[in-house]
Amino acid sequence: MLPPDHQCPVERTIHILDGKWKPLILFYLLQATRRFSDLQRLIPAVTRRMLTQHLRELEADGIVHREVYRQVPPRVEYSLTDLGRTLEPILLLMLDWGEQHARHTGAAPLRPRTARPPEAELPPQ
Repeated sequence: MLPPDHQCPVERTIHILDGKWKPLILFYLLQATRRFSDLQRLIPAVTRRMLTQHLRELEADGIVHREVYRQVPPRVEYSLTDLGRTLEPILLLMLDWGEQHARHTGAAPLRPRTARPPEAELPPQ
């Protein structure tokens, strides 16, 4: 949860997105509802413990919804809340900036493991 002394909106945003894997988790949830194992597969470098911690923090901040299906074996799915969906422009700008940076530095562009959400296609610049 956000400490009450976080009054600056930029500081508040950084607090919510703070963590090496949170932006990637949010990017992949932007595209579709995912199971824990899907997120592990999409972000192979994240540990099980860290993924669990980040998902819990995002859920506590109202960004991610955790749905538990009462079945055997239990199934849990994660999705973005309406509030979480408002981060879409930020995440897409991060994607675009990363691509521009790769071109600028001559680095091979790294693509996410899944495509940009179709409704989020931006016009060419």
